[in-house]
Amino acid sequence: MDDLPENAPLNPIEILLDYERRSLAHVAGLPDQLDAPGLWRGIAYRLGPVYLASDISEINELLMFPQITPVPGTKAWMLGIANVRGNLVTIVHLRGFLEGEPFRVTERTRVLVVRLSSGSIGLIVDEVIGQRSFVDENLRAVELYADSPVSRFLECEYRLGQSTWGVFSLTALMKAPDFMQASA
Repeated sequence: MDDLPENAPLNPIEILLDYERRSLAHVAGLPDQLDAPGLWRGIAYRLGPVYLASDISEINELLMFPQITPVPGTKAWMLGIANVRGNLVTIVHLRGFLEGEPFRVTERTRVLVVRLSSGSIGLIVDEVIGQRSFVDENLRAVELYADSPVSRFLECEYRLGQSTWGVFSLTALMKAPDFMQASA
């Protein structure tokens, strides 16, 4: 799938097979234990050129791009609300919030659903890569993404081969006053 153009249409089976292939490619040699000492697991995703991972416990669900009903009087990055199995989920364009980037949907666009005590927030990301496991020996202070708008929500970075993954705290994002003030 990596040889397909970025905007090539994918059917659901191809998407699932791609997720499985990419997930299996990154688990070789890791302990069988899910909570092994020195092992951190997250859901990996992409925002533009930035590769991030958030703790599995912070993400409640992954969604395809849903039908959204706009909410008047909100900032451009607050796209609206979606009905997800009878529950209203606020939908936010994460790159729009962080970088002011205009919104565009592709075949790979996904929504990370984060549950709050007051409801759920869906964060639109450019692509979900899949589950990743990282070991402490690859842990680094924030360096590569230090000048990126995502840096204020990064806890650390993990280096795997030629790739660097920023650990993005969704909990910190949900507590940020400017994130919680979506009214225009």
